[in-house]
Amino acid sequence: MSPPTLDALIDERRVVLCVGCGGVGKTTVAAALALAGARRGKRVLCLTIDPARRLANSLGLDRMTGEAQRVEPGLFQRAGLDVHGSLTVMMLDTKRTFDELVTRHASSDAARDKILNNRLYQYVSTSLAGTQEYMAMEKLLSVKQDSHYDLIVLDTPPTSNALDFLDAPERITQAIDSAAMRWFIQAFESSGKFSLNLVAKSVALVLRGIGKLTGGGFLEQMAEFITELNDLFGGFKTRAAEVSKAFRSSEFAYVLVTSPAPMAIREVLFFADRLQEQGMPRDAFVVNRVHRAPRSVASEDEVQAALREHGIELEAGAAARLVRAVSEEQSLAELDHAHLSRLDGALADNPDGRAPTRVNIPALPSDVHDISTLAGISRLLAPGA
Repeated sequence: MSPPTLDALIDERRVVLCVGCGGVGKTTVAAALALAGARRGKRVLCLTIDPARRLANSLGLDRMTGEAQRVEPGLFQRAGLDVHGSLTVMMLDTKRTFDELVTRHASSDAARDKILNNRLYQYVSTSLAGTQEYMAMEKLLSVKQDSHYDLIVLDTPPTSNALDFLDAPERITQAIDSAAMRWFIQAFESSGKFSLNLVAKSVALVLRGIGKLTGGGFLEQMAEFITELNDLFGGFKTRAAEVSKAFRSSEFAYVLVTSPAPMAIREVLFFADRLQEQGMPRDAFVVNRVHRAPRSVASEDEVQAALREHGIELEAGAAARLVRAVSEEQSLAELDHAHLSRLDGALADNPDGRAPTRVNIPALPSDVHDISTLAGISRLLAPGA
């Protein structure tokens, strides 16, 4: 029986999202899946969030930026790879994406400039809770409509709460349409100046205290910004609904990335449950850094005999260290197997009756640092090309 693969997802879906907690190799898996698509002749965009420099270097880039960068075909040729399609990479630029959203939905050039030039906008466009997660979704929906790409692979944001991106559209619209926002709009719109007389007394008392600390100009700036942002709200809210709906469509596939560590498995299973609650499929699990059991564990005498037979001379104690290393690898493999049994049990108990695909990536001696290593991971995930 052939090992499970993610070939079907690469062949049949338009968008593949790699999701899970941080530190499990999510970005590498996303890049490897994107390379698998390019090997099939697809025009692929890999949209990633703050990728490690070594991954950029492995693709022949000094660094990834907010601009689309096509990986040079010569890089694949020199590595002996037969790539019929193209691979383009891009790093999410949260503020730039927010700027584009403001520009698209502003009622006029003047309204757009008021928001973009407001001193509070710099903070809101980069640090408001949920902004990065929502802008990752927004950017993905934007490039999905670009006919230049056949396949888009997204490495979701490495948040402390790996579920943030699921709720990002709703949380952003709730923040804009909150009672506090409406108070500011009410206090500003009638005269074009901020007036505490028009808001509730309890709120006015708090705001007067803030004004003493920050100066009245800060409240004026905040009121003006919120009022202008409200001008965008209709289009913004509609767009957020589109984002939320798109992420539940049949064009999207979800690949949950984890490692054999018990904490990572607990997190990915919790995440999988949330995906199901949100109406999003659990298409596949990729388990990274899995230790494989050695074919056999020789004794020290057997190792020494083999060294003599092949004429290999090593320093004193080398045979004992080799035996110990193989024994430790055996123990790690058994431990990983025990931890992954919990994941297997959860996958077997799937309410829709369709067990997700699970693919293991073996533990490597080092991180991905060249295109050949990335191609090896790509073939493990989706060998057919």
